Amino acid sequence: SSSSGDEALRDKRARILSRGLPKQKPIEGVKQVVVVASGKGGVGKSTTAVNIALALAANDSTKEVGLLDADIYGPSIPKMMNLKGNPELTSKNLMRPLKNYGISCMSMGFLIEETAPVVWRGLMVMSAVEKLLRQVDWGQLDYLVIDMPPGTGDVQLSVSQNIPVAGAVIVSTPQDVALLDARKGAEMFRKVHVPVLGLVQNMSVFQCPKCKHETHIFGADGVRDLAKALGLDILGDIPLHVNIRETCDSGQPVVISQPQSDAAKAYLKIAMEIVRRLPVAPA
Repeated sequence: SSSSGDEALRDKRARILSRGLPKQKPIEGVKQVVVVASGKGGVGKSTTAVNIALALAANDSTKEVGLLDADIYGPSIPKMMNLKGNPELTSKNLMRPLKNYGISCMSMGFLIEETAPVVWRGLMVMSAVEKLLRQVDWGQLDYLVIDMPPGTGDVQLSVSQNIPVAGAVIVSTPQDVALLDARKGAEMFRKVHVPVLGLVQNMSVFQCPKCKHETHIFGADGVRDLAKALGLDILGDIPLHVNIRETCDSGQPVVISQPQSDAAKAYLKIAMEIVRRLPVAPA
């Protein structure tokens, strides 16, 4: 039949394409990798990644969690996690992650001056990503959360093709411009066979601190509509709240500094939804 012929052709194409791809090699000591991505910058992806990593650890104290900042040009994890300094080297010449709030962190921001711009071409960026993935002594981690740079470029492809990724989380705000790029991000992960665990609708609603009136500044339910169109789940909604921004700017993310707040509870729920959708971790 024509449908079985089409399927055979698709399989053949996939085999031919996969010959040129690097063989995926797990990161030593890391059981599962979760990438947090966005098609567009400025949608709160790094803030979400930081609070998800902290929420994964808060939900289950038996789990070891790491956080890798793969945004080479704009590393923000050091500030958000209140970390400074250069990583020490082990006897095997591997970098030892810096640690705060029980989370092991690695970032380009630890290797350059805080105000120094990274003026590099693509190949140098790829080399840096490879070092951050392979030349770090993560110890034993249950989850490694990777904060991806925005977009669908070299870094996203390199990470997806070089290491086994258990799942991707796409962060978007509800307005149309962000949703266009979020869709591209989701489609990219599907093309490289990374399961998309679901979408996070960030800055979903603003509540006036004085009168409590709620305003959908970026539109209402845009991410929910996109999830429906793509056949994906919504992992949760994060409100547009000054506390989320202030706590991350001060290096005390809301999950740690205000664990009883609505914002922290939203991140804790998202972390729970992520774990529920992950495949069974290797023993």
